Amino acid sequence: MLTSCRYLLGMFLASSVLMMHASRADQPSEGSGDLFPVAKINDFVSQAWEERGVQPAARCDDRQFVRRVYLDLAGRVPTIEEAVAFANDTQTDKRAALVDRLLASEDYPQHFADLFDALLMGRTNEGKYKQRDNSGWRKYLEDVFRNNRPWDEVAAEVLLARPEDKAKRGAVWFLYERNDQHQAIAEAVAPAFFGIRIECAQCHDHMVVNEIEQAHYWGLVAFFNRSKNVKTKEGLRVAESAIGGFSDFANLEGDSTPNLLTFLGASTVEEPRPAGDAKQEDTDDLYVATSAEPGNRIPTFSRRQRFVEDVLRDHPLLARSMVNRLWAIMLGRGIVHPFDEMDSVHPPSHPELLDWLATEFAESNYDIRSLVRSLALSDAYQLDSRQPAGVDDPASFAWYLERRLTGEQLARSIQLIAEGKFTNDAELIKQFRQQISDVLPDETVVGVDDTLFLTNGPGLDHYLRSSRDKAGLLAELNGSESHRQRAERLFQSVFLRAPDGDETKAVVDYLNARNDDLPAALQQVLWSMINSAEFQFNH
Repeated sequence: MLTSCRYLLGMFLASSVLMMHASRADQPSEGSGDLFPVAKINDFVSQAWEERGVQPAARCDDRQFVRRVYLDLAGRVPTIEEAVAFANDTQTDKRAALVDRLLASEDYPQHFADLFDALLMGRTNEGKYKQRDNSGWRKYLEDVFRNNRPWDEVAAEVLLARPEDKAKRGAVWFLYERNDQHQAIAEAVAPAFFGIRIECAQCHDHMVVNEIEQAHYWGLVAFFNRSKNVKTKEGLRVAESAIGGFSDFANLEGDSTPNLLTFLGASTVEEPRPAGDAKQEDTDDLYVATSAEPGNRIPTFSRRQRFVEDVLRDHPLLARSMVNRLWAIMLGRGIVHPFDEMDSVHPPSHPELLDWLATEFAESNYDIRSLVRSLALSDAYQLDSRQPAGVDDPASFAWYLERRLTGEQLARSIQLIAEGKFTNDAELIKQFRQQISDVLPDETVVGVDDTLFLTNGPGLDHYLRSSRDKAGLLAELNGSESHRQRAERLFQSVFLRAPDGDETKAVVDYLNARNDDLPAALQQVLWSMINSAEFQFNH
């Protein structure tokens, strides 16, 4: 359970959560057309609980669920009106209906584009974020989730980086941003699309993970080492030469080996190597006859295309790694943890479940939205966040694993609470994603610098101060009839619950002491609540 936090000027607002456990009898029924039957997921997890002698937590109440699922699918907290409407909904399948509405909303592609931009590209400075926008990368990601594009097609488009459709030009940016650094490309491709880390195999076979060899590292580099960034009349492109890229790699003992076109779990792609010091000529007959301008021709033997066709397509780790990543996004950690180290050293907590999900995902045409829907309606996702007594292993998924909100989730939610609306390019989001950079961290650690950024930094304080002059929560509170009403409205807005007696008294006493400057006092109370663990964590 989240701990309470001590607020501004000695004010103590307990962060206890009102628990009204719903019975499992109102579990929404599944449609016969579900691609990932929720009952099947539940069977795998409950069987593991039984085998391990684990008694899971109770089911979460509606107030917990509505906040949780809005954060996970829409990237923001619900408004009071949205939470009340859900609470008053008498449908037996209202949780399923809410999940469907959120997955059909515009908030879903915006939030998942935030997540996958960070997961595929990493955090960066605001100048690079602007380049990602200008290149079409951000729009491309949004379209992937808005249109529920098959993940295998997306992976192929990104790694081939040869868009035929104007709407898909942004896919080029994954390779383009790495700026012809072919080792950096290989080190990004492996975790992004195969869920493994290969950096440790640069100088020798992996010293811990036996199946990852040095040849896999340099083979992956070789698939991309003929690529070069170019600017064309049609926009940014990653050109590919038909020649070059033949070299040897050496291990720590000094032994040299040719860098063949090979990768973990795939057969070596054969390509004739020039003999000795024979010089290759870059002639037109080595390219497909197209009208492409110079520097953007397509080789007859394209290493990138062979990688997509011979390695990526049907590779078992493509489906397996995406399933594991989506499970981590929804459940707090992967079936394999960390989610991007799916190797023999990190066995899955539920191997049969992972095998089944990966197979179903591939057979469903890599349907992301359907899988996310089923995970959101699973028993494991809908558990209370209070850890059951005697259950210590988070890999059991016997309680909902609390996780800190991302910078975007925090900034979007703060805007919504303070102003009743939000924008995804707001200055507050830019500030928060620069400081709160973790997305799916291996463990939740709130650093001192993050705490100081929120409590002492000028960004949040300036935003709340400026919001006093706008139509929104602080203006509304200033016009309320009593401090008790103000306390109740604050708790409903920020925590989606009523304050208890001690919390009401703490707020009322503080506002009474600051009646000489009520707008500033209300801002400080709101600031302190935003800085609480109850607000900053999904639980």
